[in-house]
Amino acid sequence: MPEILHITPRAMWERAVAEGEYRSHDLATEGFIHCLTSEQLPYVHGKFYTGRTELVVLLIDGEKLKPALKWENPHETWKLFPHVYGPINLDAVVEVVPLEDARGRGLTG
Repeated sequence: MPEILHITPRAMWERAVAEGEYRSHDLATEGFIHCLTSEQLPYVHGKFYTGRTELVVLLIDGEKLKPALKWENPHETWKLFPHVYGPINLDAVVEVVPLEDARGRGLTG
């Protein structure tokens, strides 16, 4: 199963469960949802989420996604990042892990 990750506030995930699909702010502003691999998690966490609390990591089965999944290099200086071009269907999310537990779960390499 090709697994990708997405970091989000717990409240946004809870809203997604109530609404039946997950939409992030970047979907509305950029046209896709930023995702990452477990190898990229330490970098992304350090660059964008340091000091933030109440975050969860969505573990997503890329084969179950209904919208398009594209691997792109947004800055042409780093590895490819997975981008989801549409709302994430909830059945593609195989697990939700608190970000503070991610290292203990082996999600950070």
